[in-house]
Amino acid sequence: MFLFDLDGTLIDSNGIWKDVDREFLARRGMPYTHAYYEGVAHTIFPLAAKFTKEFCHLSESCEEIMAEWMDLARDLYAHVPVKPGVRAYLKQCRAEGRRMAVVTSSVPEHCRTALHHLNLEKYFERIVFAHDLGLEKKDPEIWRLAAREGGVRPEDCTIFDDSLAACGGARAAKMRVVGVYDRFFSQDEKEMRDFCDVYIQSFEELLWMPEDQL
Repeated sequence: MFLFDLDGTLIDSNGIWKDVDREFLARRGMPYTHAYYEGVAHTIFPLAAKFTKEFCHLSESCEEIMAEWMDLARDLYAHVPVKPGVRAYLKQCRAEGRRMAVVTSSVPEHCRTALHHLNLEKYFERIVFAHDLGLEKKDPEIWRLAAREGGVRPEDCTIFDDSLAACGGARAAKMRVVGVYDRFFSQDEKEMRDFCDVYIQSFEELLWMPEDQL
């Protein structure tokens, strides 16, 4: 079974969150720093809000912080582009009879908006939301759960993700890992190449890759 991340893997959306973070902090007269990025990147909404509240010493509740983020990002997911080669690769996988699902840290509303806008919903059996489970994707349990929901063994799953931490969680669950390049996390490329079973710059590469190499 193939398990796909959403943000930065299937859709070119990581820039949305950098813009949201910059605007959120600018409203409070604060700079966007690497330390802040490290605290909120590749995690689920509630934990990112908790980090933000503590890191920035904010009086707002976590719920108010998340509501502001939702307001800043909502319309952007209705216009987000698909990444190169994704549509063709999903179509190829479906023609080959591959079973596919999405495993994402994205907020459910944003995920569904993007998949509907891009007409990608039809390719996936289900969506596993880390947000709803309260699990980060670096936790092997979310990957085991995704396999269990699909009725397959973790060893029979291949995941596609742009996050090194998520790839580490899937590997710990005994899954095969395909790392996907995203320009917003290009600093991780060398480590991703060393760690992942396969590393791609674009899904276009997989259209020509022999099946036994993946």
